[in-house]
Amino acid sequence: MTEHYVIGLVFIVVFGIGAQWLAWRLHLPSILLLLLVGLLGGPITGFLKPDELFGEVLVPFVSVAVAVILFEGGLSLRLRELRQVGGLVRNLITIGVLVTWGLGALAAHLVFGMGAAPALLLGAILVVTGPTVIIPLLRQVRPAGRVGSAIKWEGIVNDPVGAILAVLTFEVILLGGAQSGASVVLVGVTKAILVGGGMGLVGAAVMVLLLKKYLIPDFLHSPVALMMVILGYAAANALQTESGLLAVTVMGIALASQRYVSIKQILEFKENLRVILISVLFIILAARLPAGDGILTGAAGWVFVLVLILIVRPAAVLAATFRTALKRSERFFLAWMAPRGIVAAAVSSVFALRLAERDIAGYEALVPVTFQVIIGTVAVYGVSASFVARRLKVARPNPQGILIVGAHLWARAIAETLQREGLQVVLVDSNWSNVSAARSTGLAATYGNILSEDLAYDLPLDGIGRLIAVTPNDEVNSLAALHFLDVFGSSEVYQLPPAVAAGKSKQQRVSPDLRGRYLFSRDATFQNLNSRFRSGTVVKRNTITEEFNIDQLRSRYGQTALPLFVITESGGLRVSTADSPLSARPGQVLISLVEERE
Repeated sequence: MTEHYVIGLVFIVVFGIGAQWLAWRLHLPSILLLLLVGLLGGPITGFLKPDELFGEVLVPFVSVAVAVILFEGGLSLRLRELRQVGGLVRNLITIGVLVTWGLGALAAHLVFGMGAAPALLLGAILVVTGPTVIIPLLRQVRPAGRVGSAIKWEGIVNDPVGAILAVLTFEVILLGGAQSGASVVLVGVTKAILVGGGMGLVGAAVMVLLLKKYLIPDFLHSPVALMMVILGYAAANALQTESGLLAVTVMGIALASQRYVSIKQILEFKENLRVILISVLFIILAARLPAGDGILTGAAGWVFVLVLILIVRPAAVLAATFRTALKRSERFFLAWMAPRGIVAAAVSSVFALRLAERDIAGYEALVPVTFQVIIGTVAVYGVSASFVARRLKVARPNPQGILIVGAHLWARAIAETLQREGLQVVLVDSNWSNVSAARSTGLAATYGNILSEDLAYDLPLDGIGRLIAVTPNDEVNSLAALHFLDVFGSSEVYQLPPAVAAGKSKQQRVSPDLRGRYLFSRDATFQNLNSRFRSGTVVKRNTITEEFNIDQLRSRYGQTALPLFVITESGGLRVSTADSPLSARPGQVLISLVEERE
């Protein structure tokens, strides 16, 4: 019997992480593959039975896991973003939620013939979107400007709002009266805001105080934060049902927005934990679906999904963005981004269990319809979001531009060459003279400290997909690479090799986990390149042909010629590194450093 439990747990973890990796390789929404694994393991084959595997611990585990995911989502929000999108976010989580609830309930009544009570409960559950789907899609699509921040805020804040709305609707159904239900809703909403918001702020304040007074050792930062999240969630729920989700979201936002202590270790731990929890939860919840519910074949269900996508969501966005400064293309994209995620699945599953315990009939379709909506919306939005964003010109899904840290003479020369090739380039420097000189040549340059948290949010990163740090200070280059590691990924942060990297002393070399990838070659230090430019080295552009390739570069321009970048026929950029020399085909463009000759 024990072996059966172990095999079940191994199946969930291995196939969950494997689905995440495969989705990354195939550029697909990971939730699609996770749901497929859950359906194959559960209702289709009957191999995975979560209720037997977890027993009575299943519902509490799902609830706590969702709380941790929402806390991690809150950590990705910054209050400063509300300066530009505050009014829009407010409208989306109030007017937009009410419109989605009303039209969703009406659609459920018309399509499935549901009664008023189950239709209203289903509509309340389906107002949520959530970070489990929104954040991966935004990372893939990378929408620019206000619309990206608005979608992220709506997706994360909507989860506790929708959960509270669904719980209050559920309580009204149990009371069985609209008159008494109105007072329940009013009191419930007030208590949820006060209890959830207050508990979240208190939890964040306690965490900041403990960190600021150095009362927690570094290795316990993440465990203590996890403890505070679970404690805050349970305490808020004990005072007001389902206010715990609001509490953990507020706690995450408050921690992310404060400037008293660093929470980098907490951020890294929570992001890793989020990936694991999402993988496990979607497989478990999908595996709980009973066989024969027609989850993938119900025609009425797919009609309902299309109504939500083509009518309900556009109507909600139209109402929420009325008389706002959003462009038409931004409104269209906002109307085309409402995938449902883990909270909808978890809340519907919990309600189904509670209704079954009370022997209340008429709600059997709640869970199957919710999962069909999750599958349909994730499939439609996940597959089409990048294409829609490109057509509406609100994002560049495959950004090839470069953020260059340093705007000195030869950094500007490289930037001008890349910009002439159609690539977007942004320079950052703390030297005003360098910034002024860059702007005078038509380059986008920002004055400031690259390590400033405020600067990271103010930089125009639309179309930027990598960072190269080329300042004279090797430590600043390494810190800049680490600072933007979460933005661009470890494969797309580069820096000049420090002077000791060209030496033979291993004790003097910087550990790979404390720096970016070394640019160009191990002897391409700032001192080396600066000296070469002073002696007449220039940035050269060549088109690769059958007669001329990278191997022949030095025979034409001398042994000191140094390949820097290759631009492909489709406009993609490849960077030369010390551990990965460039290769190129005819028709591609080579950017290199060569000695100027007559």
